Parts: sequence; structure tokens; C-alpha cells
Amino acid sequence: MSVHELEPGRRTSDSELVQRIARGDQEAFAVLYRRFARPVFGLALRRLGDRQRAEDVTQDTFAAIWRFAATYRHGRGPVAPWLYAIARNAVVNKARARTEPVSETVDVPSDEPSPHDEAEAGWVSRRVHRALQELPENERTLIELAYWSGLSQSEIAERLNVPLGTVKTRTRSALSRLAELLDPNELAPA
Repeated sequence: MSVHELEPGRRTSDSELVQRIARGDQEAFAVLYRRFARPVFGLALRRLGDRQRAEDVTQDTFAAIWRFAATYRHGRGPVAPWLYAIARNAVVNKARARTEPVSETVDVPSDEPSPHDEAEAGWVSRRVHRALQELPENERTLIELAYWSGLSQSEIAERLNVPLGTVKTRTRSALSRLAELLDPNELAPA
């Protein structure tokens, strides 16, 4: 008898094998294993790059097939995509479960801003944006080009086709107006 058949002269379909596995047929399981173990191992080895972990994934995949064969629905499609989805999930689970020993980490203050800092920065940012909207358009454009586009005053002069002295004067005027609009006492949220 061939490794791909249960009945002499007839190749048993993958779907029929899974149905038989759902009823506890170990011989059908062995045939399905021989059909798919090598491709599942290859998939796991490509994804994980480690033979031992790939072997574990292959074993986990077929253990899941044995346990969940009854959940396979022939009407939803062929067995192979269902089986490979189980294998991909096993690869993901194995990739998450690092086998290296976990080293103890020392508590170190984070460089990340705290939620309070982020909320305050957001509040200040909204306040600055509102104040910018109150500037005359020619001054607002200069500030936006300088601070959001990162352009130098010379580059701004060239882009807007205005003299450099005009850019400097408007920038000083705009920053002065912003300072008046943004009272330091108002920048700190209550």
C-alpha cells in the first residue's frame, strides 16, 4: 500500500483523510502526516531559521490537526490552506515564545514622555496652532516655513521671492506677536 492511500489502487483525498482523523483514525493521520510534514517543516524552517524550532512547529501543527480535525469544513475549501494556516499560527506562536532565558532587567526610568507630559505637550501645541491662526498670513507663512519645513531665512526669502531683510523683519514681528498671544501663564494647563 502506498504512503498516500488507505485503499489499494485509490488515492484518498485530503478532505476524506481529515474526516477520518476527526473520527480518531490513526492510519489516516499517518497518511496525512506523510503528505504534509515535509512542506510544513520547510515553511517553519524558512520562517524561523532553526531546525529544532521548525521540528517543534511541525509537531505542534499535526497535534493541532489531530485535536481540531472535526472543525475542518470541506465546503470552505481544500485541506491544504486550512493546514498551512494552522502551521503559520504555530510558527507565530513559536517565534513569540523565545527559548533564551529571560534576563532580569533593572528598572530604569524611561526616556519616553509620560502620559501627563504628552497631554501637556498636546495642549501647548493646540494653543500655539490657535495663536498662529491669529497672525497675518504673510507672518504665519514665514513661521510655518521656518519651524515646520525647517527652511532657513535665506531659503524662505528665495521661495517667497522677497528680500532677506523683509523675511527677518516679518519673522521678528511674527515671533513678537506670538509671544503676546501666548501668555506664559496660559501655556501651563490648569
